[in-house]
Amino acid sequence: MRSLLGLRDVDAGDIDRLLTRAQEMQEYPDDVQHLLSHTYVAHLFFENSTRTRFSFEVATKNLGAQVLHFQENVSSTQKGETFRDTLKTLEAMGVQAAVIRHAQNGILQEVSKGMDMRLINAGVGHEEHPTQALLDLLTMKQEFGHLRGLKVAIIGDLTHSRVLRSNVFALQKLGAHVLLAGPPNLKPEEEILSRCQCVTVDEAIQAADVVMMLRIQFERHSQTWSLGQEQYHQQYGLTVQRANRMQSHAIIMHPAPFNRDVEIASALVESPRSRIFKQVTNGVAVRMAVLERACTSTPSAEEHSKRIVKV
Repeated sequence: MRSLLGLRDVDAGDIDRLLTRAQEMQEYPDDVQHLLSHTYVAHLFFENSTRTRFSFEVATKNLGAQVLHFQENVSSTQKGETFRDTLKTLEAMGVQAAVIRHAQNGILQEVSKGMDMRLINAGVGHEEHPTQALLDLLTMKQEFGHLRGLKVAIIGDLTHSRVLRSNVFALQKLGAHVLLAGPPNLKPEEEILSRCQCVTVDEAIQAADVVMMLRIQFERHSQTWSLGQEQYHQQYGLTVQRANRMQSHAIIMHPAPFNRDVEIASALVESPRSRIFKQVTNGVAVRMAVLERACTSTPSAEEHSKRIVKV
């Protein structure tokens, strides 16, 4: 049983096993519907979320587990209880795993010490969002059949994106080449820059197999934002004109929610090149695989093969 705090310290083999398992769960959903019966999974979201929160809820229920919803405004945290004490209380009740979204960087590493309950990062601060990256990887793998050698352009608000960080850690381990582009004042830290190639937006879009646009997180940099939305779209967004210069086989991705006609033209969101809603679909399967990894002994590759043959 293992927590998933991020992808920085998960090796390539483990990432590949999660993707393989997620693909199996998509193909054989009846085989896993009771896998986590009699298991309790707490969902603790301290930040707003639609896709991730509901995706984890669907994934948890698909495996037969019970979901416990945490509501901060009616919890004992309002009486001064610490976050760690809340988790220890749930652990003492027999809850096997907690899915957590939180604004504070490093919070999961801090509270996980001495904790038997498995913790799953559902987006923390601006440091990592591992299950979003895994569903991105699954989408690319389904599209191209492989990840090694792919050119993945990640464009936009690089400073505040936890999706960027998890993707860079995982893509690099799996042999993909990451291109970064965006406004000069929204660059990520040196550790991320050192793992990627920085290019212009036009260079990234024309060279990439995958064009991944990132949301401008207006809520996180209101003091530094200076461009108008139309100005940003023309300088750094995926306009229809830029999309016409993509390679013929290239696809468009976005972790969503998206600002239409800011980082991506509204006409491209549901275009034939877009895989944005395919990403959402894949999120359920990936999170099922992550929950299984957390709450059970993960089946070996040989056991996976036997299961498929049996089916």
